[in-house]
Amino acid sequence: MKKTFVLSHPKLNLARLIESIKYDIKKYIKRERSKKLPSGVDYWDFDCKYGLDEASAEVVHVSAFNKLIDAAEAAEAESFYVEILVKPSIRTFVERDEPEESEDFDESEQ
Repeated sequence: MKKTFVLSHPKLNLARLIESIKYDIKKYIKRERSKKLPSGVDYWDFDCKYGLDEASAEVVHVSAFNKLIDAAEAAEAESFYVEILVKPSIRTFVERDEPEESEDFDESEQ
């Protein structure tokens, strides 16, 4: 999805237009995540960009869209650009060290 959303409409008020845009983005992500995964792939990942126009778009996380859209509404922007590209991805697990047990608490002291 590569789209520039205009924040003006002759019949809709701004709040309903913002809700509609958020819903369209959410619906697109849900539709892409429900597609069948290729073999050897764990999940669908998204490369996302957001900006006031296509030239100034910066990489963002998919969960940041609602806050960014609200910020555009508060700043009274005329439009904004959203780019969401789906890609297959494999989960990577990070080995974490076991937390050392604290010697401050001893169960025998109770």
